[in-house]
Amino acid sequence: MSRWALAWRLARRGLDWRFRGLRLLIVCLVLGTAALSAIGTLTGGIGRELAARGQSMLGGDLELTLAGREAAANELAAMRTLGTVSQGVRLQAMARRAESADDAVPVELKAVDARWPLYGAFTVEGGRNAGAPQGMTAWIDPGVGDRLGVKAGDRLKIGQAELVIGGVIAGEPDRLSEGFALGPTVIVSEEALKASGLVQVGSMARWKYRLRLRAEADPAALAEDFKTRFANSGFQVRTRDKASPGLDRFVSRMGQFLVLVALAALGIAGIGIAGGVSSYLEMRRASIATLKILGAQSGDIVRIFLLQIAAAAAAAIALGLLLGVGITPLLARALEGLLPIPPGFTVDAGALAVAGAYGLLIALTFAAPPLLEARRVPAMALLRARVAPLGQGWRLPLWVLPVGLGLSGIAGLAVLTSPQPLLAAGFLGGAAAVFAVLALIGRGLSWGAARLPRPARPLLRMALGNLHRPGAQTSALVVALGFALAAFVMLAAVQTSIDANIAQRVPERAPDYFVLDVPKGARQDTFRALVRREAPGAAVRMVPSMRGSILAFGPDAAMTEVGTLKDIPEASWMLRGDRGLTYSADIPQGNVLTEGRWWPKDYAGEPLVSVDADQAKAIGLNVGDKVRISLLGTEREARVASLRRIDWSSFGFNYALVFSPNALEDAPHTFAATITLAAPEKREIVRRAILSGLVKALPESSVIEVGLVLGHARALLGQVGTAIFAAASVAVLAGLAVLAGAIAAARAARQYDSVILRVLGASRAQLLALLAAEYALLCAVLALVALALGGGTAWLVIVQLFEFDWAPDWARVFAVLAGGVGLVMVLAVAGSLSVLRTRPAEALRAL
Repeated sequence: MSRWALAWRLARRGLDWRFRGLRLLIVCLVLGTAALSAIGTLTGGIGRELAARGQSMLGGDLELTLAGREAAANELAAMRTLGTVSQGVRLQAMARRAESADDAVPVELKAVDARWPLYGAFTVEGGRNAGAPQGMTAWIDPGVGDRLGVKAGDRLKIGQAELVIGGVIAGEPDRLSEGFALGPTVIVSEEALKASGLVQVGSMARWKYRLRLRAEADPAALAEDFKTRFANSGFQVRTRDKASPGLDRFVSRMGQFLVLVALAALGIAGIGIAGGVSSYLEMRRASIATLKILGAQSGDIVRIFLLQIAAAAAAAIALGLLLGVGITPLLARALEGLLPIPPGFTVDAGALAVAGAYGLLIALTFAAPPLLEARRVPAMALLRARVAPLGQGWRLPLWVLPVGLGLSGIAGLAVLTSPQPLLAAGFLGGAAAVFAVLALIGRGLSWGAARLPRPARPLLRMALGNLHRPGAQTSALVVALGFALAAFVMLAAVQTSIDANIAQRVPERAPDYFVLDVPKGARQDTFRALVRREAPGAAVRMVPSMRGSILAFGPDAAMTEVGTLKDIPEASWMLRGDRGLTYSADIPQGNVLTEGRWWPKDYAGEPLVSVDADQAKAIGLNVGDKVRISLLGTEREARVASLRRIDWSSFGFNYALVFSPNALEDAPHTFAATITLAAPEKREIVRRAILSGLVKALPESSVIEVGLVLGHARALLGQVGTAIFAAASVAVLAGLAVLAGAIAAARAARQYDSVILRVLGASRAQLLALLAAEYALLCAVLALVALALGGGTAWLVIVQLFEFDWAPDWARVFAVLAGGVGLVMVLAVAGSLSVLRTRPAEALRAL
């Protein structure tokens, strides 16, 4: 019989279905693999859903978008040679009840032709399928009905068009590809849009052309050919496999972040695995000694217990994978409405395989040190009772190779399976640094406890001694629980800082309303008069507004054509699609020049442009270079006169490109305005007056309510925060599992100490006070460590990454920390109570 076969026979006899002694390993692995498999399964399911629903989400195989103008005859003819074309228009508008202008609601108007939708099903309340609206019929979002008090059959007025509500929207197939909505949707026909009179030259409207291609056609190749053919027309092109690029990036990044957080939690669990294996081998001391006396070699000992650990790890990983798949619907419900969630249970074989591989690598890596140490201990040492615990004095050269290989395998797997390898590598490096710092703090705590002056009170002196006694788990507990509590502190500080920034900045600095498509000339005076009448003291700011796209940029002799770029860097968002454009004689409010000079107020020379400094850096644009844009189908060119630092958090008019007046003022355009109320306490009264007044005086203009938009944004951030909080909770649970393992590993030694103290006259109350004092000292250190690490990381995220003000709600942060520390304290004392129930006589007979 081979040595492995013999080892498996002995290992199998030493195992039972309840896995006594290995339960901590199982708990830690179940937690980590469940988190990884749930996140991977959910992310994979969303990715498959995006791919499967690409046609219906986009509304076609290919989408071509133009800002500010509809396609020319030759452009439309070229589209029709590719396949069936469905044309639509998107713009902001104001809707009100036909019989009254006393109340109005900003809406996102979506005009479609009779072919819409090319793919997918459009449904209305009641579950019935519906097609494109006909004639003067409109389909409305439930929000429109709620705010105006209208229903199917009622009449609605948008611009100059009077519409009949045909039904309430239940399912809009291409909603996710439309992006963030600035108001509830109203879907109308092209006929109704024309009757509204809202679309004028220079209006902030977007024309979308969806194409159904032939079955054999390649959307990507056709898109590239179309972009090349009409390179300077300003088309933004999307294909069905990239129906929502922003959503794809969000899902990828969020999934990657959650996987890394869960991997860090699994790393904490690894500490518990190491402690659990040490405890298990300590329990098997007599068996190891017997095997060695009977002739077993050190390699045989390793094989036997390696097989037992592998069997327990396999069972734990399988249970974790099942649990991860089982909790996926709960995560899906938390993110419902934010992402395209597949219905019911989903299984992603690749994600499960990766989660299982992580679990196995973690188990073997952290089990290696105690397992290899056991093989070196001689039989006589194994027979000594509690004199030389197996976990003592690990020899670095013995286990550095397997542990190093295991950690390299974990890091390699994380980087290779990541869509952003540099981010994964950076996160793992940062997590390793945090673990190292925590380990040093734990060692320093033990070292300091051994050298502090002895307190006069016996209980406190003994509690301090327990932090550095042989076999103490102080360092492991500081690493595991310190990391877990620091994660909660970081989340609390980040969340409250963001909330505080929104609460502080929005009322003080953000306007109450954005108004689009204010006509030039005398109508601007009409607008200002209306605001002065309905909201005395309100501040009004008005700027020219148009949309265009960048065609080329760079030095005169070597301009880079955007259409030739195969991959636009993510930081260079200015080059993607159409952008807001404006002109100004003065430096815009909230902007600071960082390089170059601003043009004089009466400037009449070569057209100039000022560029956002961050975007200029991202694309390598310098003062003196040129920028060529497409505006309403024509090309315009300007030289870069200056770079600006923009305060994007001001919620005002912030444009990446600001031109000199002589560059754009002759182009057809409208104005955009902001209204900042002087008396916020009367916001609802003023809102009704302004909206109804605008509908009457300027029906072609539309309003965006900042408060409503921010409310939607907060709701979405809340859903994301729930997912992050759930992932961070795994780290806390893993830390608590390590705590339970440390208590179990020290149970025998504590029973011995308890018995001796009881014989010497100590009461149970005194022993309980000793336990409480020991863990209180440990928790005090954990609280300081968590506050420093978690707070420092949150500061980096808020100030350096988000560039927000550092404004955490310390009351909430301390409440979260106190709750976590209190939970640790309660579980630590409760887990040690069984030691106090040990009867001295019974324990002494067993010694």
